[in-house]
Amino acid sequence: MSRLWSIGAIVTSAALLVGCASVYNVPVNVPISSIAGIDKEKLGFEDPAALDDSLVGLSFSGGGTRAAAFSFGVLQEMDQIPVRGTGTMLDRVDFISGVSGGSVTAAYFGLKKREGLSDFRERFLLRNAEEGLTTTLSLGTIGRAFSGGINDSVGFTKWLDANLYGGATFERFQANGRPRIWINASDIYNRVPFVFGATAFTAICSDLSRYPISSAVAASAAVPIAFAPAVVQAFPGTCTDPLPPWIAKAAANRNSSPMLGSYAKAIMRYRDGAVPYIKLMDGGLVDNYGISGFTIERESSDTPYGPLTPQQAVKVRRAMFLVVDSKAGISGDWVNTVEGPSGVALLAAAVDTTMDASVGANYSAFDRSMKDWQTSLIKWRCGLSGAERARYGARPGWNCKDLNFFIGRLGFDQLEPTRAKLLEAVPTRFQLPPQQVDEVIAAGRDTLRASPIFQAFARGL
Repeated sequence: MSRLWSIGAIVTSAALLVGCASVYNVPVNVPISSIAGIDKEKLGFEDPAALDDSLVGLSFSGGGTRAAAFSFGVLQEMDQIPVRGTGTMLDRVDFISGVSGGSVTAAYFGLKKREGLSDFRERFLLRNAEEGLTTTLSLGTIGRAFSGGINDSVGFTKWLDANLYGGATFERFQANGRPRIWINASDIYNRVPFVFGATAFTAICSDLSRYPISSAVAASAAVPIAFAPAVVQAFPGTCTDPLPPWIAKAAANRNSSPMLGSYAKAIMRYRDGAVPYIKLMDGGLVDNYGISGFTIERESSDTPYGPLTPQQAVKVRRAMFLVVDSKAGISGDWVNTVEGPSGVALLAAAVDTTMDASVGANYSAFDRSMKDWQTSLIKWRCGLSGAERARYGARPGWNCKDLNFFIGRLGFDQLEPTRAKLLEAVPTRFQLPPQQVDEVIAAGRDTLRASPIFQAFARGL
């Protein structure tokens, strides 16, 4: 009874405090100044120099510093594996997608490339990225929580710029070449992924090149209650650049996949002005693997080879897509009693359940889409005429069936059970003890080294 009273008192206090102050974030995106300001790039596949005969994509899951450290370990290990004539495996990475904690690593590596491996541990993993933030729910903070979120994003973005990104905008990503970087958040109104890229920013007539990388990462990591939603403003009617034709087609097609149809409808609402302020939260709410963007790019293509060009589709021989998954294990002692969970534990359990359910479905859709793509590519390649093969750059002795896709996941559960259990128990925070940081980094290196999918791909090179 006393527990019920205390919860009731907190809720009552929150109701009284809600009207006192509203916590929200002010949009920092700006409208485009001209049509030339819109970046036409999709996944970076349009640049022939960005693809040799291999295609490598990584996605870094959410999970705070734990996720950032695990993905960092994977990148470190890739840099230890030589590839004949082209440096190391790290030089073969074409694109990286990041969510929440994983987006911190993805963004920093996208800016600094190999140089970022030398100081990311000291500049972020060993630091307290929560300094200046309030991270507990109490009588003193619940009013702000119910008024939008305990924290706005200003403090976190300033910390990220001071320690990692230095005020850089997406223009740096566009100029840096491969790997291409995608930061993923969740559009909590349309309930779809929001990828900070050309498609969404073209739809809202906004200049992606001037958007701060720190703001995108903060939106990707905006955990509900702890943070108020990040806000991106649409500027309908201020640009005339047409949306890609597939968007209207997918939105109207009742047979489109649920993921593709929902995303297309959201993009059309942005352009129509039906959603003037897009509210964004942690990317893990709808896709904690950050692979929806890849799936959408493939499913939206109206050719067997898209989003590759025909020349790239003829040239490629090996493709690898790895999900770097640092999700937590099952936790909580409330299953041992009749009552519970309650309060924060109940909210956490609900969010974790939603995220775990979505990642399974998203991974299955991604795996199916990639395998279907491989089949379609081989069929298209083998159906080319001699003239088409020559036009697209097929060399003498080219084998149309010489194409292999390697799809896999790297996770704590692939390690020895006792070690995996310890890693899964590492808190989802942006502050961890140095020993835990180093243990998670080592796990990233060991998991990649032991991966049969990765080993098979590396042998093929």
